[in-house]
Amino acid sequence: MEFGVIKLSSPLSSSALNLQDYSSPVGRNHFKKSLHPQLLSSPLPKPFLQLNDRPHSFPYQQNSDHLSPRTYRRSMSAEAGKQSWDLGRFLKTIFFFNEPPTPAKFFEFVSEKLSSPSPSKPEKKMETSGIVLVAGATGGVGRRVVDVLRKKGLPVRVLVRNEEKARKMLGPDVDLIVGDITKESTLVPEYFKGVRRVINAVSVIVGPKEGDTPDRQKYSQGIKFFEPEIKGDSPEKVEYIGIRNLINAVKGSVGLQDGKLLFGFEDNNYRELAWGALDDVVMGGVSESTFQIDPNGGENGGPTGIFKGVVSTANNGGFTSIRTKNLSTAEDLSAYDGLELRLKGDGRRYKLIVRTSRDWDTVGYTAGFDTVGDQWQTVRVPFSSLKPIFRARTVSDAPPFDPSNIVSLQLMFSKFEYDGKLNPTFVEGAFKLPLSSIRAYLKEPITPRFVHVGSAGVTRPDRPGLDLSKQPPAVRLNKELDFILTFKLKGEDLIRESGIPYTIVRPCALTEEPAGADLVFDQGDNITGKISREEVAQICVAALESHYASGKTFEVKSVVPFSEPFTVDPQNPPPEKDYNVYFKTLKDGITGKEILEQDPVPV
Repeated sequence: MEFGVIKLSSPLSSSALNLQDYSSPVGRNHFKKSLHPQLLSSPLPKPFLQLNDRPHSFPYQQNSDHLSPRTYRRSMSAEAGKQSWDLGRFLKTIFFFNEPPTPAKFFEFVSEKLSSPSPSKPEKKMETSGIVLVAGATGGVGRRVVDVLRKKGLPVRVLVRNEEKARKMLGPDVDLIVGDITKESTLVPEYFKGVRRVINAVSVIVGPKEGDTPDRQKYSQGIKFFEPEIKGDSPEKVEYIGIRNLINAVKGSVGLQDGKLLFGFEDNNYRELAWGALDDVVMGGVSESTFQIDPNGGENGGPTGIFKGVVSTANNGGFTSIRTKNLSTAEDLSAYDGLELRLKGDGRRYKLIVRTSRDWDTVGYTAGFDTVGDQWQTVRVPFSSLKPIFRARTVSDAPPFDPSNIVSLQLMFSKFEYDGKLNPTFVEGAFKLPLSSIRAYLKEPITPRFVHVGSAGVTRPDRPGLDLSKQPPAVRLNKELDFILTFKLKGEDLIRESGIPYTIVRPCALTEEPAGADLVFDQGDNITGKISREEVAQICVAALESHYASGKTFEVKSVVPFSEPFTVDPQNPPPEKDYNVYFKTLKDGITGKEILEQDPVPV
């Protein structure tokens, strides 16, 4: 056994804790003398050995001291056959992971476990679908994006300001949240639960000074045909502050390109977890481990955590482990594909155990991994590889692993694997496993999680030597329109710097024409022309599924000149495009800002 389960068949129940003698006065007095005074007087509101879920701050030093010479000798003597179980270390384990129990609560726990051996099951089930959030879903591009996603059978949620307008336009049953990206307080975290990808079609409203028809016919023709002005919120509020608010709202649910650090040291980042030793002492064994921080033990001379100890099979033991206290707030890692460990191997096989329940004695979702001796390596454990294990046995009817509710982590070195198998690399004695970080990761190839509809021309108002008379109206009127393109560019920069896998689509002048014309994709913000809103919507949805589009910024137009209308014969529509043909031509790092950075013009 290796999950901290107390059974009367182990030395712990009969000799170490003298349970059979507890009913006699002599046995009772002996038991009381063995316990810390606080252990006898403090009530335990939760079942014995159950982790508490209170917020905590537990410095490593309190549980990460080096193995003392006395401890090392005691452990080694156990290997030599002096099977001496350590009650004090058992109690230390209990104190670290839980409140001190009363003797009455202890026996209540033992009785419950003997009569009810089944593990508690996590209440929550894993979400099986990733929702695509469309922001600006009632706009010209946004509503078409919703339509394309629905035709593909993808789950859609829309973020709108006007519920009545949205339901009238998109249908009464649309999955809808009401919020305004310019008002951070309206973007409630619960709204974005289950969202895995975002298409942002929000844009500042530009309309004719003289007014427009109720269905915005003049606006649909493009600002080339009317004298424009900003309607409603300013470009700064929508294109910059709004983008910042939206990024912050969805970042936790869509995932980051470089993953999410759960523990350890990376660059200037450090994330602490309260690790405690959980060894076979809880079932009568004598193995012992600890977790400490070595300030100079990392692969580049920096700090690292170290899981180390001595493992022994004495008293039917044979495992050591470190486990975190229950996190005060469960980690939602449903946007990610697994956990990545950066460690220095010793040629042995270890286990990673992830728990989604706050109960102590419950299913642990487990995967073994091999290490290479004396070599720093990255170990990836996909969530799909985790098996539900309870008391070293696979639980066939356990709920699927729920990455949205991770409560604790555990690392183990054990003689046992599960279902009767043994660890082929197990050797008794001392071991040491430096561990510099644990992070959630996105599997490769990584596809975009945030597709943004921007605008061609965003780098041109301040471009030196540019003939503005030959540029589109938005470029010529950037100042008059409250620096609309300037703030669009600043919003793009926030997306590129967010860490979210992204695609930024910069359409040229938008039209109400149908999709289907041949296209020109370009980078560097130089082209002018027109493109249909329907085509832009199809490009955005295609980008979500293409790793070639990830991390790219590009402009797009049709080959049809402004002077020529584009129509489609419904009886003979153009073939569907493979947008990957275009995405494959794109390069990283080209935005058009390169010219500005060579000769910057202050704004």
